[in-house]
Amino acid sequence: MPKLRPRAAVDIPSAKVDLATLTPDLATFLGKAAYLELAIFENLSRVVRTAPSTEAKSALSQVAGFALLKHQGLTAELARHGDEAADAMAPFVLEIDRFQRMTEGNDWFESVTSCYLTAGFLDDFLVRLAAGLPGAAGARVVEILEADSGESTIVAELLSAIEENPRLGARLAMWGRRLVGDTMLLARWMLRPSDNHDSDEAQIEPVFTELIAAHTRRMNALGL
Repeated sequence: MPKLRPRAAVDIPSAKVDLATLTPDLATFLGKAAYLELAIFENLSRVVRTAPSTEAKSALSQVAGFALLKHQGLTAELARHGDEAADAMAPFVLEIDRFQRMTEGNDWFESVTSCYLTAGFLDDFLVRLAAGLPGAAGARVVEILEADSGESTIVAELLSAIEENPRLGARLAMWGRRLVGDTMLLARWMLRPSDNHDSDEAQIEPVFTELIAAHTRRMNALGL
């Protein structure tokens, strides 16, 4: 099983804007985040099974392992606070499964691109949202979510495929742009809105501006 390492991901500005006042209660946050990481692991496991080469299977299996470690870290945090992981995740299964179906992709290359772009966006989002979690729990959750996600491995696999078939790059560029809207909607669903819509939007907008910029850098890493 891979060990957690610092993320070798796309650079994110160090002066992060947080979403502390829109953070849900700890059990809700952990339930949503834990099931999301489980869904990411399941998606990565599917692309491992259908990978076109043994080398790709081996490389992406490690990436899947990183997602599983995040899931396990979040469920351990639930247990630390006396919550059953299955019960905490259950209310959020339908929404996250719906998102996964909408962003699954039509072939292996689109599926791998979805794993790379949506997981990166949502992990970055959850790190900011965790700023509102109480006490040491927030710091532990941030450490879990900021661990290596294997992005560099996915980039290497996709770049190799694009180099072999340059037309693939144009298709994946379109797919990557399509993913943004659905991913932002899921991120919004994870928030706990207040009664002041204008205030909420003022807080959300700069965060999403940062996250879209990071999404663009991930696309650029693939030459898209």
